[in-house]
Amino acid sequence: MLNISPMIDINDITVQIGSKVLLDHASAHISDKQKVGLIGANGSGKSTLFKVLKGEMGTQTGSVSFPARYKISSVLQEFQDIDISILDFVLSQDKERTELLKQLQCASDSEVADIHERLNMIGASSAQARAISILIGLGFKQSDIDRNLSEFSGGWRMRVALAAALFAPSDVLLLDEPTNHLDLEASIWLENHLKSYKGTLLLISHDKHILNSLCDHILHLHDKTLTFYKGNYDTFELTHAQKQELLVKLIQKQEEKRAHLQSFVDRFRYKATKAKQAQSRLKMLQKMETIAPLEENLSSHFSFPQPEHLAPPIITLDDVSVGYTDIPVLKKLNLRIDGDDRIALLGANGNGKSTFAKLLAGRLKPMSGTIKQSKKVKIGYFAQHQTEELPLNKSPLTHIHTLMPDASETKCRNHLAMFGLNQEKALTPIQNLSGGEKARLLFACMAYDAPALLILDEPTNHLDIQGRDALIEALNAYEGAVLLITHDMTLIQLIAERLWLVKNGTCQSFDGDLDDYRTLLLEDNKPSISIKENSTLSRKEERQKKAAIRTELAPLKKELSSIEKKISMLTDQKEELISQFETTFNADKIVNLQKEVSKIQKEIEELEEKWLSLSESIEQITIKL
Repeated sequence: MLNISPMIDINDITVQIGSKVLLDHASAHISDKQKVGLIGANGSGKSTLFKVLKGEMGTQTGSVSFPARYKISSVLQEFQDIDISILDFVLSQDKERTELLKQLQCASDSEVADIHERLNMIGASSAQARAISILIGLGFKQSDIDRNLSEFSGGWRMRVALAAALFAPSDVLLLDEPTNHLDLEASIWLENHLKSYKGTLLLISHDKHILNSLCDHILHLHDKTLTFYKGNYDTFELTHAQKQELLVKLIQKQEEKRAHLQSFVDRFRYKATKAKQAQSRLKMLQKMETIAPLEENLSSHFSFPQPEHLAPPIITLDDVSVGYTDIPVLKKLNLRIDGDDRIALLGANGNGKSTFAKLLAGRLKPMSGTIKQSKKVKIGYFAQHQTEELPLNKSPLTHIHTLMPDASETKCRNHLAMFGLNQEKALTPIQNLSGGEKARLLFACMAYDAPALLILDEPTNHLDIQGRDALIEALNAYEGAVLLITHDMTLIQLIAERLWLVKNGTCQSFDGDLDDYRTLLLEDNKPSISIKENSTLSRKEERQKKAAIRTELAPLKKELSSIEKKISMLTDQKEELISQFETTFNADKIVNLQKEVSKIQKEIEELEEKWLSLSESIEQITIKL
């Protein structure tokens, strides 16, 4: 941290993109060390304001100013170089440290002492430990630290970018929906980490819990202007409601005054003795400034159709295992769901929460054990990846009609309206809908036949605060069962009555509430980091050693993947042959089918033996990393 007093002065700015004005003569003043939540409806211009603050976009009027020498940090959206370990990528964001270490390589004897003194002043000796602590807090394993950025998926790269923004020395930290790519566990760690941030924080978020826990001020972007409120989100909401109530009263008074003046004008404007007074009141009417009410978000509406009441339990799992290509992810699942259950799944990403959701939704079949469910039970399944399956060239109305072919157009429109998709949006091509509107369409699709169980996998990622409130209200009014996977603590606290923990290859009831889980998580996730703060050369040798191990692993992993694909293909062939037994009555053909099934089964068993051997080899080599 620099020893300066940063503040952000937003002075009378107008920002326009094309013909759309997002900010119109807006002003705000953010003081040193304030933690400010920037809120507003989706598409109101919050991310655009961040671009202005970072100097990536200009303004039509006004200006934004910071103190001299301020350092601003934000999450990178693009990566120039991905052939670098995630640790080195994060460390590289401390530009001064990187430059000093570079200078040290060719410094003269007289310069070395000064460079080391400066390195000590900026805490360079603890930089590696701090970087690793942040990465582990965001969900990476110790074995991931020296892996190249190129090896990670888009979501995990965004975690690396977030780690880099948190690590970089800064006086102002800008974070735009930082929890969207995180699970609940990483979100809890991030919240705890940001509480100790010493600079000025400006946070875009639709997560009420984060806004309440972290923020001491709220900056509301509404109707192209900025309004600054003291306090957290709950305080803002109360103040905002009072402001709305006051406006309603002012509007009523104004309308009464307007009606009184208009009545006088109508009665006396053509009467000679009163004409002058009537004319005066007419001018008063014309000069009266209309008080505009605060706009309400009309699309913030959800309503799930009520399901048929079913006798409990609606689903029972007895010693179930589930996974992919014959490799179990979860085992020994012994659980039941009743018709009025409200369950939230806890557990870090990669532990199997989405796998469990797919099992219940019928997207995955159990590898062993039995699942019993009521014959009449209907299940609605929501997951963000389903947006990729939507027919982008069709309208929501056309698409929902394919799910409800016997329904009239009016009924289809009414169903879409239950999820805030009005007449205009119902006819808009899906590809032109916003992320939040696509999410609403997915809700409509999952609920068209009044399911008795709603499975919601990260349902709030594209919803603004009003949308999240509407979802909570609708779920509380819904009389069926709900299974939640979410990083939104407010959603869990207001909906879930039971917590299940997915960990160590199974799913079990968690004995405690969300606060207990939070405490447990923060205690368990204190990283035990063993770091050798040796010379640059020793670190280089260590990286080379690990690179050699990864090179050794690469062909083995490739072969393992190939075997898994072969097993999957042969299993499909085997199932296809077995299905032919039911329709074949020719004795010779049955014998031939039996021979083919036996041959394929033998191949599968040989491949499984090879898979086990390879897996053991990979595990032994991985231990060296």
